[in-house]
Amino acid sequence: MGSDRPIWHWVARFSLLRCGPLPRYGMAVLSAAAALLLRLAVDGTMSSGFPFLTFFPAVILTTFMAGRGPGVAAAVLSGLAAWYFFIPPYETFVLNASVALALVFYAVVVAVDVALIHGMQTTLARLQEERSRTAALLEAQTTMFHELQHRVANNMQFVSALLDLQKRSVGHTREGALAALEEAGRRLDTMARVHRRLHDPRSGDDFGSHIDGLCRDMLAGAGVPGVSCRVAVQAAPQSPERLLALAMLIVEALTNSLKHAFAGRDGGTVTIELNVVPEEPGQLHLLVMDDGVGLPDGFDVQRLPSLGWKIIHSLAAQLSGRLSHGPAGGSSNGPHNGLPNGTGTRIDLRFPA
Repeated sequence: MGSDRPIWHWVARFSLLRCGPLPRYGMAVLSAAAALLLRLAVDGTMSSGFPFLTFFPAVILTTFMAGRGPGVAAAVLSGLAAWYFFIPPYETFVLNASVALALVFYAVVVAVDVALIHGMQTTLARLQEERSRTAALLEAQTTMFHELQHRVANNMQFVSALLDLQKRSVGHTREGALAALEEAGRRLDTMARVHRRLHDPRSGDDFGSHIDGLCRDMLAGAGVPGVSCRVAVQAAPQSPERLLALAMLIVEALTNSLKHAFAGRDGGTVTIELNVVPEEPGQLHLLVMDDGVGLPDGFDVQRLPSLGWKIIHSLAAQLSGRLSHGPAGGSSNGPHNGLPNGTGTRIDLRFPA
């Protein structure tokens, strides 16, 4: 059965280009010896005007299979053998005008052969490298596309859950419905800003700088004078989905503080800290705290109609975290930053990295 593959394809299967110098130069010696034996075998039936006839294929084959260096070695050995055995005066290395002309002709032909084959091999090697790079890029793009699909699906699911929570807060009046839609629009816009900051390749991978930038955006948009934000981020989750969920939780907690903590006050400070839990390897601790008016007496988040707290609890569950809240100065660890007990609001979240 015939094949449309060129013969060089089958020869290339036995290529020595990736082998060490011993097999490659060994082939140069063997090919020159084989060409000499073949030329001696046909010497009686061949005219004396073709001293290099069997040596040209040896040089070409050696260069193709073993590379430029062995090809040059085979050319030198073949030229010396042809000069000694098949160019008169025989079995001598006498150099005269006719011998010099024959040797120059031989040198030019084999030099062109070696140069062409070496150039072809270099081009094929570069083409193979380009194919490998293209295959790697294609694989990376395919992976990124699947990851993008996964992220889009997760984000759409989050938007759906957000709108479902917002729907429950819609009143029976037209004003209540408009307020709910405006609130949903603000949250979706915030989510878009979080996405742009987290996934902008020019912004780097520093999660702390992302949160600091988001805080500045939130403060500028809220229009609450005198309020500052202190960000101290020492660690961050590795998963992009968990980074997004954590950033959304921080933004929601900051939004609650800006809405309620500083009513009737000239200003204040919101503190955001994210650290590794020393006694719990693999766990992170998020603290969002303000020095505002604090939580009202009898505060119960389970009975509170606030959509913001519901979103915070939903995101905490998505992070598989333990959420707690209370006065900023009234935690079990004692007062925070010198705040007296009952002052401000504190949100604590411990979750796996």
